[in-house]
Amino acid sequence: MTDTDYIERILNAQVYDVAIESPLEAATSLSARLNNRIWLKREDLQPVFSFKLRGAYNKLASLSDEKLAGGVICSSAGNHAQGVALAAQQRGVRAVIVMPQTTASIKVDAVRALGGDVVLHGDNYDDAYAHARELELQKRLVFIHPFDDPDVIAGQGTIGKEILQQLDDIDAIFVPIGGGGLIAGIAVYVKSIRPDIRIIGVEPDDSAAMRDSLAAGTPITLDHVGIFADGVAVRRVGDETFRLCQQYVDEIITVDTDQICAGIRDIFEDTRSIVEPAGGLSVAGVKKFIASHNCTGKSFVTINCGANVNFDRLRHIAERAAVGEQKEMLLAAEIPEKPGSFRNFCKVLGRRGITEFNYRFSDKKDAHIFVGVQLSRGMAERTEIINELGKAGYRVEDLSDNEMAKLHVRHMVGGRSPGIASERLFRFEFPERPGALLDFLHAIGTEWNITLFHYRNHGSDYGRILAGIDVPGDETEKLESYLLDLGYAHWEESDNPAYSMFLS
Repeated sequence: MTDTDYIERILNAQVYDVAIESPLEAATSLSARLNNRIWLKREDLQPVFSFKLRGAYNKLASLSDEKLAGGVICSSAGNHAQGVALAAQQRGVRAVIVMPQTTASIKVDAVRALGGDVVLHGDNYDDAYAHARELELQKRLVFIHPFDDPDVIAGQGTIGKEILQQLDDIDAIFVPIGGGGLIAGIAVYVKSIRPDIRIIGVEPDDSAAMRDSLAAGTPITLDHVGIFADGVAVRRVGDETFRLCQQYVDEIITVDTDQICAGIRDIFEDTRSIVEPAGGLSVAGVKKFIASHNCTGKSFVTINCGANVNFDRLRHIAERAAVGEQKEMLLAAEIPEKPGSFRNFCKVLGRRGITEFNYRFSDKKDAHIFVGVQLSRGMAERTEIINELGKAGYRVEDLSDNEMAKLHVRHMVGGRSPGIASERLFRFEFPERPGALLDFLHAIGTEWNITLFHYRNHGSDYGRILAGIDVPGDETEKLESYLLDLGYAHWEESDNPAYSMFLS
């Protein structure tokens, strides 16, 4: 398909039967703080709280009544599912939605409320996708792809058309990337009309399928994707979306979980609305871009792509936002086990606020503490604090970037078993569903003794576990082979400093 074809399809896209022309709002507080003009394209205000209904409806609108007679089918863990269900409801056709069994009930209920026939299958999107393609043939349904389809791309491209109608002064547009449909549609339209505007994609650093594909020169499949920003957790981008991004996208930025959480908080502070993790990507990206380029006085547009977030996840988001904003640091320290030690430690910290303090008796000589400290000057202050404590004679570790410490250790400081000489520590991720924890324990089996265990449900589609396993030295290879066969994503954390200071 040529660029001219895409422009024509975008201009004629039939999306406004179901979608609104979403407002482009100034983020006044964030703009003042960053010394640049930041705009928020509010796709979180769409009827299904996501941009996805644009592409879904435009695809259905392109199909004849004869082709739609048997109904449509899609695979999705959330936003695309709701978009297809609403579009099908408007066209009066049947919609079969295949969703992973791990999908949160709030999303399943939303699809059913829109009239979708929900089929729960598999533990992840890939399982659901494969099953949907089988049902497509068995039941003679029309498959609606979530991103790699010209009509879907054109539907999403209407966002780019609206942005250019709403604002003249634009230096760059920051767009979240999953499979690439959103950025492909925006990029092909904006670059054809205003080639001076930079199109910058934003991906989670643990789900950067488009960045890695562009670097490789061809679409690649990631072995594993992060689970936090589930709306963009795609192992492989589309062939057509890759082609368009290769031609029109200027740059891709990656951000981590803490930066995404900080972006969600920034949006809340300006709008009093809460977006999903994927919805916070653009703001996280523009903040990272401004910091690295030291630019001022520019005009940047970000896309609030969705707001389908489970309420249970908010505690995790709030917990990580302060670290992502560099307003809090987490550190571990060894202090003398005697009266007044913590007071002396706090004297070195000065008038800085303490956000968290966890203590565990280590022995009669030393104690280990886990401390959260408020910051006002970001990374520079983190370095300053570590240096000040070191000069005062404290052994200290900065855990602000330590994923295991943030997910698990801060909630379980203080369990030691000095009699275990062969403990090894692992982090696991597994599909979250009723009975999933019991299934995990059955899968681990009884061959080795579990010496430490921490599980915390963050309201996402995946559960996270920290487990210690007592493994005699001569069984190391056997354990590693077993964990590989187990099939759960896992990482060994036996050398993690947070483990050695608080748990080992």
